[in-house]
Amino acid sequence: MKNVDLVIIGGGPAGLAAAVEARKHGVQDLLVLERDNELGGILNQCIHSGFGLHTFKEELTGPEYAGRFIQMAKELDIPYKLNTMVLDLAADKTVTAMNKQDGLFQLHPKAVVLAMGCRERPRGALNIPGYRPAGIFTAGTAQRLVNMEGYLPGRKVVILGSGDIGLIMARRMTLEGAKVQVVAELMPYSGGLKRNIVQCLDDFGIPLKLSHTVVDIQGKERVEGITLARVENGKPVPGTEEHYDCDTLLLSCGLLPENELSRAAGVALNPVTNGPAVNESLETSIPGVFAAGNVLHVHDLVDFVSEEAGAAGAHAAAYIQNGEQGGDARTLPVRCENGVRYTVPTTIRPDCAGDTVTLRFRVANVYKNKKVAVYAGDTCIFSRKRPVLAPGEMETVQLKSEALRAHPEAAQITVTLEEA
Repeated sequence: MKNVDLVIIGGGPAGLAAAVEARKHGVQDLLVLERDNELGGILNQCIHSGFGLHTFKEELTGPEYAGRFIQMAKELDIPYKLNTMVLDLAADKTVTAMNKQDGLFQLHPKAVVLAMGCRERPRGALNIPGYRPAGIFTAGTAQRLVNMEGYLPGRKVVILGSGDIGLIMARRMTLEGAKVQVVAELMPYSGGLKRNIVQCLDDFGIPLKLSHTVVDIQGKERVEGITLARVENGKPVPGTEEHYDCDTLLLSCGLLPENELSRAAGVALNPVTNGPAVNESLETSIPGVFAAGNVLHVHDLVDFVSEEAGAAGAHAAAYIQNGEQGGDARTLPVRCENGVRYTVPTTIRPDCAGDTVTLRFRVANVYKNKKVAVYAGDTCIFSRKRPVLAPGEMETVQLKSEALRAHPEAAQITVTLEEA
């Protein structure tokens, strides 16, 4: 294998956006490694519309959105390898991968962009009692079966978890002729976008039961029914059980960034997001290794994935061309307070930032009439009123770098919620 300057692990929306921007910023020698048999990642099975409103100013389906970026990559002559599994990423950025054509091979790039996306939380992580019958699927698996393989997983469906994929699959299964009886959610709020609750549940008369979970699964060979119960303080309340006859249980209980490679390389991970801890350049704790998209933290819109990955590709290009910059620059940790769960990035170097720093975060609960405030030390450098903040919707703040540089005495940056 000939060596390359930049390796991008993952050929989904994040990997493609990073590759396109890196090429536009002058990186000629790059390679995208994708384990599936086509580019586009998870978007290929997301045949519903609602993508691209920010990026292309029009409403596209998932495959159409992916197709735009695949077209850009081909026009820029970006090389990629399909059916290629990356087995290991070493601390010195050595990438070990394999496929049928090349066998086992190693690359020693100057920079790496992690764009592996995320995976679903499986049943084993949920501790639901009962046998292990057929008919239990994660929502993403069911989505692939229906949209790409042409199979209907079941006829009478219960969905546990109100993440976006679960909400979208409630509508999809209904349109395919199945009866979705109920969507149950453990938390007192939905984990999905408000528009998906309206368009996928309300429009089809599918009930959403908050603070409920599955406490039993009946059936040995195939699911025959499930029992729901109300949850208080994390525990099912005796006497609140309800039985539903069903042949299928779909699980939409959260997404986990795919970070086995990051962990093996020794990349420092954020305990809240389970993704890498990054600075304002989306660079991880290993110089020259960048991360973007759902491998970094789970996004709600693919447009933000592309925007973030494009920035990572541009920063990787700058790293390749200029080497490591700002190794001894002042680094400010970003702290979360009063309901802010996490931020990306987790550290900011004011002297290394461009004109603006994009700060993304999620909140821990549903809040009304709050003000998002950002402090450099004790000085407020940004504030914005928000009528509603919800955990299912990612918040974005643009900070002016000059405002950060204007406070050399600040030891940290704080993101907090205050009364409006």
